[in-house]
Amino acid sequence: MKKIALGILIGLTVFITGCLDDDGYSLNDVWIGFGIYKGDGESSGTLVMDSDDVLVPLAATNPRWFEDFSDGDRVLVNYTILDEDQTSSSTPRYYVKVNNINDVLMKGVLDITEEIEDSIGNDPIIVEKAWIKDSLLSFRLKYWGYNEIHFLNLIKQPGEITANDQPIQLELRHNANNDQESIPYTAYVSFSLNSLRIAGLDSVQFEVTASDYDGETYFDSGVFDYSNLELP
Repeated sequence: MKKIALGILIGLTVFITGCLDDDGYSLNDVWIGFGIYKGDGESSGTLVMDSDDVLVPLAATNPRWFEDFSDGDRVLVNYTILDEDQTSSSTPRYYVKVNNINDVLMKGVLDITEEIEDSIGNDPIIVEKAWIKDSLLSFRLKYWGYNEIHFLNLIKQPGEITANDQPIQLELRHNANNDQESIPYTAYVSFSLNSLRIAGLDSVQFEVTASDYDGETYFDSGVFDYSNLELP
């Protein structure tokens, strides 16, 4: 399973059906979602989804899919629920069949410097959706290309961050690698915000900008709350 530099270059159609009916879960029902793989690559492990559900894949339904993943990998998974773990009293746990699973690009926030300014690029990118889950800021993006590898980075100015720097300024940067603008692609990427933690605080405010193909500036803001998260 190959990790593509800009994430998963696919057009995603999400088909979500009703959860439970009188006859239980149907093998015809499909769910698609983002999560984190928890395991050692030598057993099926579990998938902790952004919805907080925990998926327990039955290895026999899709043998050895887990060999391509390491603990903590970001994944996009297509799955069918087979049954609910009735012994779970707090977090919902489901036994599932993994229909398809892909590795999603996950990076940290990069300090921009003169030495890497050119390689970071300044090409347009369209932000279709953004969401934060725990320490990850994720994006669904659209861009135009053809056959070159594209690169994405979330950057900030270098230097130690203090409480007075809030909201922390972040910029989504795209390097199209001089590719032709022939085909529209959808891409998914997640960035860890752990480097934005400030000692003595349990949350920080941030703002994100990006530039699209019409020269318009995308703007969003949020709060990275790490009060209940483990240290990175």
